[in-house]
Amino acid sequence: MDIYKHTLRPLLFTLLKADPEWLHASTMRSLSWLGKTDHQARASWINERLEQSFCLSDPRLEQNLFGLHFPNPLGLAAGFDKDGVAVPMWSKLGFGFAEVGTVTFHAQPGNPRPRLFRLPLDNAALNRMGFNNQGAAAMAVRLAEVRKLNLSIPIGVNLGKSKITPLEEAAKDYLNSFRLLKDYGDYFVVNVSSPNTPGLRSLQDAAMLSSILEVLQQENTTQKPIFVKIAPDLEWEAIADIISLAKTYQLAGIIATNTTIRRDALTTQVIAQTGKSPQQEAGGISGAPVRERSTEVIRFIWQQTAGELPIIGVGGIFTPEDAWEKITAGACLIQVYTGWIYEGPAMNRHILKGLLSKLEQTGLNSISEAVGLQGKMEK
Repeated sequence: MDIYKHTLRPLLFTLLKADPEWLHASTMRSLSWLGKTDHQARASWINERLEQSFCLSDPRLEQNLFGLHFPNPLGLAAGFDKDGVAVPMWSKLGFGFAEVGTVTFHAQPGNPRPRLFRLPLDNAALNRMGFNNQGAAAMAVRLAEVRKLNLSIPIGVNLGKSKITPLEEAAKDYLNSFRLLKDYGDYFVVNVSSPNTPGLRSLQDAAMLSSILEVLQQENTTQKPIFVKIAPDLEWEAIADIISLAKTYQLAGIIATNTTIRRDALTTQVIAQTGKSPQQEAGGISGAPVRERSTEVIRFIWQQTAGELPIIGVGGIFTPEDAWEKITAGACLIQVYTGWIYEGPAMNRHILKGLLSKLEQTGLNSISEAVGLQGKMEK
């Protein structure tokens, strides 16, 4: 991890002056190639080395949740593999599950470039990608092929609203995507919290969200786990309303949280790629600045539901301590994205080893016993 942080990352971030989105696309092309050519000797050898370097198996990290087996609690957050092109590779990099998307019913290019910016002083990123993806039909074809490989980790599918679809027709848009993909995802996420599709966050309103969840659960005859992903900027009352809806529609849980539109926690004055301040660039902030708020939201949900509603915690996880804080606040699973970019692929093994050390220090036998530990100790 130190080699990446002190040698490779400075080269990629500074010396090459490469566009972050170009680097991301290059990474995805490489991972896609490795996933498609696993039968070839060269790719097979590389994949074996990846597993040896980045994976860590231990029964204390395993959990069975909402009918799925998770070999460890650390997952890849949505937004990294938007079109599901690298699904076979995520387990080889140490992830216990991965979430693809956000995918929309209609293929769409997303917002104009540049739309992804690094904020190294804050260990953060600013993005306004706008759900750029090839569409639900294309993902369905891809995932149907991948399913033949008998994957070792659960794969979630994050669903968003197409930009061209009016807000009043949002429920039908989500439903159309779900119909195409319901046989290929292990769980599904209703994303109504991205700040980069006009009006999308208004769908977090109880009445609007209710209409979406109603049609999805009617279609959900095989009872696939469905989550809703919320913004960190919601007031407590709005979060309480969503908790109530989660119970009413028997959702599998809540993902907390998406990116934030707040800028007050930033120290960055100028974005290197544009010469402008973060306040002048639209988009959501991910990484360290959202860490504390996302943990507060996790803790609130856990307390309001007495720990009975599963929570997937995401936002600002860089270290084992960050991961442990979210788990003990109430998250049964956690996801990373920005932290993985800054810390490098060795971060996964480092976090999992750290979680095992935390279990030993606290005298716990499994990661499931640590979920909500903060609240349990207060009682």
